[in-house]
Amino acid sequence: MNLFDDLPDICRRNVPLAPLTWFKLGGPAQYLIEPKTAKQLATVVRRCHKTRTPIRFLGLGANVLVNDDGVRGAVVRLTQDAFMETRFDGPRVTAGGGVSLAKLVIACVRRGLSGLEHVAGIPASVGGAIRMNCGGKFGEIGTAVRSVRVVNPAGEIFVRERDDLEFGYRYCGLGSDQVIAATFQLNKTDPDALRERFDEIWMYKQNTQPPLGVQSAGCIFRNPNRQSAGELIDRAGLKGLRHGTAAVSDRHANFIVADVPGRASDIIELIEMVRERVAEAHSIDLTPEVQIW
Repeated sequence: MNLFDDLPDICRRNVPLAPLTWFKLGGPAQYLIEPKTAKQLATVVRRCHKTRTPIRFLGLGANVLVNDDGVRGAVVRLTQDAFMETRFDGPRVTAGGGVSLAKLVIACVRRGLSGLEHVAGIPASVGGAIRMNCGGKFGEIGTAVRSVRVVNPAGEIFVRERDDLEFGYRYCGLGSDQVIAATFQLNKTDPDALRERFDEIWMYKQNTQPPLGVQSAGCIFRNPNRQSAGELIDRAGLKGLRHGTAAVSDRHANFIVADVPGRASDIIELIEMVRERVAEAHSIDLTPEVQIW
């Protein structure tokens, strides 16, 4: 009997992951699991932990590069209704881990709720956004988080309050706990002014990053010591550098764009080439921000 034979309604085997990521590259998942309830999710997480089966969570796939050979173990997606609900209670908003961050931000802006507009234009699920404390020059999502409902490796479900979290640059302090839902504390403000601010942030990102539809995965490297990784790569003369089916973006040097069809291995090798060249030019070792599976 295979590990998830008793869960045929939520588990599929050898499912291609490329269509589920922004790079549109990479091989299949041994198991792709989409739980319908938090209880089913807890069962999957606990079972993987007990059997030492690798488990990964896939949101919108905008910060993931899957190896050409695919991945062993379970890949979990929170795509079912239990993880897609958004509730508004005055200035407090609770959203499931599978909710699109972009759609959540727009919904809040329309209601005149300020506190998330600074992460406009970031393609992520709520769960993925919190795990990496996504953000940029305008701010990070962690500033608005009040509490997070999580499941731990033992399959226990509980709430972690703001005081029990530690938000930092691309860090949230959740450890091995996975996000089921999150509650945000926002502020009521003038909807027209908020919409204007949202539009400014959105347009800035559209004008400085590769256009939507280009196969990329957001920023490839973390900013070292708050220096701009993109500027370091640009100053090393690497904009437009191509390796096989992958190239450093001409518009933003901290983005890599991929041909389709292409090879994940080309991107991985290009990442190493950029790291080596930046180290030679600036004596700085860049750390990848994109998750390589």
